[in-house]
Amino acid sequence: MKGSGVLTALAVNFLILSLMAFGGANAVIPEMQRQAVEVQHWMTGTQFAALFAIAQAAPGPNVMVVTLVGWQVAGVLGAIVATAAMMGPSWAVTFAVFRVWDKFKYQPWCMTIQNGLAPVTVGFVASSAFLLARDADHDAITFVLTAATAAVAYWTRINPLWAFAVAAALGVAGVV
Repeated sequence: MKGSGVLTALAVNFLILSLMAFGGANAVIPEMQRQAVEVQHWMTGTQFAALFAIAQAAPGPNVMVVTLVGWQVAGVLGAIVATAAMMGPSWAVTFAVFRVWDKFKYQPWCMTIQNGLAPVTVGFVASSAFLLARDADHDAITFVLTAATAAVAYWTRINPLWAFAVAAALGVAGVV
C-alpha cells in the first residue's frame, strides 16, 4: 500500500482535473497523462495509453481511466481516491449549475456560454486523441494504422469498429 503522500497527490490532481473536465474525463486526458507521466512519474506514456485503451474497451463510463490510473499508482485505495476526487467536484458543480441554468436557459448570455463551451470541449477531446496516438504509435505501421482508422471514422459512414477489427487482426498476426 502506498503512503498518504501519493494518495494526497492523486486526490489533488483529480480534484483539479474534475473541475476542468468539460466534455467528460476524455477532455482532460492530456493533462491527466502529463501529470501521471511527466510530473509525478507514476508510469510511462505507453502504460498510460494502455490503461486508456483498457478503460475504453471495458463497458462503462469514460471516467474508468481515472480508476485505472489510481489503481496503477496506489492499488484499490488509489482507485477509490482518484475516482471520488474526479467525480465529486464535477458532480457538485454540475448539480448546482443545472439547478440555476434551467431558469435562464433561454437568455442570450446562457446561449452564448453554451455555444462557447462546445468548441472548447471539441478541442479538449481532439488534443486527447492526438496525445494518445503519439504515445501509442511507435513506428510507421502503427502511425498509418491510427491515421487510417481516424480517416475511416471521420470521412466515411463505415463503422469504426471494422477498422479496429483490422488493427486487432494485424496485432494478432504480429504485424504491429
